[in-house]
Amino acid sequence: MTSEELLQKVRKIEIKTHGLSRNIFAGEYHSQFKGRGMAFSEVREYQPGDDVRSIDWNVTARMNRPYIKVYEEERELTVMLLVDVSGSRNFGSVSQMKRDTMAEVAATLAFSTIENNDKVGVIFFSDQIEKFIPPKKGKSHVLHIIRELLSFEPQHTGTDINAALQFLTNAQKRRCTAFLISDLITPPQPSPQGRGHVDPVVIASRKHDLSAIQIYDRRDAEMPNVGLLKVRDPETGARVWVDTSLSSVRNAYAQAWRDQQAALETIYTKTGMNHISMRTDEDYVKKLMQLFKN
Repeated sequence: MTSEELLQKVRKIEIKTHGLSRNIFAGEYHSQFKGRGMAFSEVREYQPGDDVRSIDWNVTARMNRPYIKVYEEERELTVMLLVDVSGSRNFGSVSQMKRDTMAEVAATLAFSTIENNDKVGVIFFSDQIEKFIPPKKGKSHVLHIIRELLSFEPQHTGTDINAALQFLTNAQKRRCTAFLISDLITPPQPSPQGRGHVDPVVIASRKHDLSAIQIYDRRDAEMPNVGLLKVRDPETGARVWVDTSLSSVRNAYAQAWRDQQAALETIYTKTGMNHISMRTDEDYVKKLMQLFKN
C-alpha cells in the first residue's frame, strides 16, 4: 500500500467511523462506561448509615474508632484496545477481510473517546506483543492509531491472548475500559492450572472493565461444499487437502466451531465479561449498540 493509498483509506475510515461515534455511539458509550471506575479520595470517621464494607480496618485499629474509605468517581476514562494482528485476520470470504472489520470497529471506539475527552491506547498482539501505543487524548492521536490499524504488519503470525491480557494487567496500573478485538480463534494455551487463557481473563476482568468483541468470517463457522480443497493454516503455514463434499467433514468442522463458542461462553459466564460476536458481513453498528446496552 502506497502512502497516498493509505492516506485515502485513513480519510475514508475517518469519515465513516467518526460520524458513527459522534451521532450514534457517544451517548451510549458515555452512559455505559463513564464513572464506572472509583478512585480513592480520603478516609473519614464513620457516620451512621455508612456502608460497613467501606471501613478501613487499619486506620480504625490505630484510632480506636471506626473510619471509612471515601471514593469518588473517576471523571476521565482510559480506553485500551487489544487488537489481534495474527495471521487468521487475513481472511475473508464475503465482503471484506476480518482485519478490515476489526480496523473499523477499533476506529469507531477510538473516535468515541474524542467525543468524551478520554484517553485511548492500543495493544497490537499476535503470539507476542507486537506494538504498544500508550493512551493519549486528541484527534491526531486517534488518526495515528487508525494509520497503524490499517498498515501495521506484525513480525509473527500466531495467537497468544494470554500475552495480551497479561501485558494489559502489567502496563495499565489504574482501572480502564478495555476491548479485546479478535476472531478468538486460538489454540489452547497452557496456564498454571492448565486451562487455556481463562485465568488471565479472570485477572484482567477483575482489574478492568473488559469486553470481548469477536469478529469472524462465515467460513470460520461453516465449510462450503466445493469438493476437494487445499487449505492453509494462516498462523502455522501448514497445508492440507480437505474433501468438503463429505458431510462428515463439514459436520465435524461446524461442531468444532460450536465447541469453541461454548468454551468462550463458559469464560464469559465465569468472568461476567460483556461480549458480542459478529460476522464480517453483519452490521457492526447494531452489534456495538448491543454491547453498550448490556
